[in-house]
Amino acid sequence: MNEIWSATTGADEGAHVVLIHGSLDRSAGLLKLSRRLDDRHLVTRYDRRGYGRSTASAGPYGIDEQVRDLQQVLDGAAEPGRPVVLVGHSFGGNVALAFAERLPGLVDGVVVYEAPLSWRTWWPEDSAGGDAVAWQADPAEAAERFMRRLISDDRWERLPASTKESRRREGIAMVGEFLALRSGPAWTGERIRVPVLAMHGEFGADRHRRGAAVIAAEIRGAELRTLAGGRHPGPNTHPDEVAAIIEDFIERRVTRSSTSSTPARSSPRPPPG
Repeated sequence: MNEIWSATTGADEGAHVVLIHGSLDRSAGLLKLSRRLDDRHLVTRYDRRGYGRSTASAGPYGIDEQVRDLQQVLDGAAEPGRPVVLVGHSFGGNVALAFAERLPGLVDGVVVYEAPLSWRTWWPEDSAGGDAVAWQADPAEAAERFMRRLISDDRWERLPASTKESRRREGIAMVGEFLALRSGPAWTGERIRVPVLAMHGEFGADRHRRGAAVIAAEIRGAELRTLAGGRHPGPNTHPDEVAAIIEDFIERRVTRSSTSSTPARSSPRPPPG
């Protein structure tokens, strides 16, 4: 079993919110959002396999492995009676949706922000992820190219040498999960039955705005929200606004549903493998 680092903080009441970071990021990237939520909810952050304090965790880096890691995290932090809400940023959004599809008995709601739908034929090949896949033979270089596109050449050059080196080492995980997304659908919308909120930034890339709309259209009852002023790093740059949207979703779609006369959760179906 992979050793996945996680931390849980927060209130004695409210939902159990699990934050899932994106590619070439780590749980620390969602720390601001966590701090906006943990005064009213229990919040768990974790470093996905191959990133941050989970760098010793080995591949493969496919969706099934990501789902099992998340189940491991929940097993260690879950509290009976609390509704569980998964919040996924970028690649983390696909992990959250895949988990909801495969293990519906363990989750009560999902929020995703600009999850990439890289397996769709319309997803552009020249995206940052597509460029990283093109450099898969050199994962360290792929990671550096990805970061330069994400934060700019100038900001990359100003990063400490230790930070640059850690990001380059994480290129193996990044390339592995990008390849996994391009190999086939991470989830099937018609099989997801929990409440879902799909978000995108007002100034997000066309592919991300279209992707959020597709998620909302293909999952029954899903909602679509736009983060005013937001771009792809929205949960990191606009934590107050994103936290407010998440809390509104929990209040309207999760907490009230879990306290009403709804059918019991279905038995969890373990991911294949």
